[in-house]
Amino acid sequence: QVQFVESGGGLVQPGGSLRLSCTASRSIFNIYVMGWYRQAPGKQRELVATSISGGVTNYADSVKGRFTISRDNAKNTVYLQMNNLKPEDTAVYYCNEGRYTGSNLEGDWGPGTQVTVSS
Repeated sequence: QVQFVESGGGLVQPGGSLRLSCTASRSIFNIYVMGWYRQAPGKQRELVATSISGGVTNYADSVKGRFTISRDNAKNTVYLQMNNLKPEDTAVYYCNEGRYTGSNLEGDWGPGTQVTVSS
């Protein structure tokens, strides 16, 4: 089982930017799809972005054009660059294998990192 540690969250004003990092306990080279998820207050955890081996990325419509996912296999790290943040982006952000839907019935979910967008 791979453990993931998220970092980089914080409080930011609308329109601001944050870069989240996710470091794995072992190599992610063999994980074909890595993903970032988020869970807003009162909402289910949702898949926000995926990074597929080979360079293909996918994004939820709500973040398309504003978020960028990237991965550095040599560092066992996945990043999420978040620009032009909106209050509705406020959520706990999680990193995990991108094959999961976000349900607690799948995968092992850590504490994530809190992102709060507010004036």
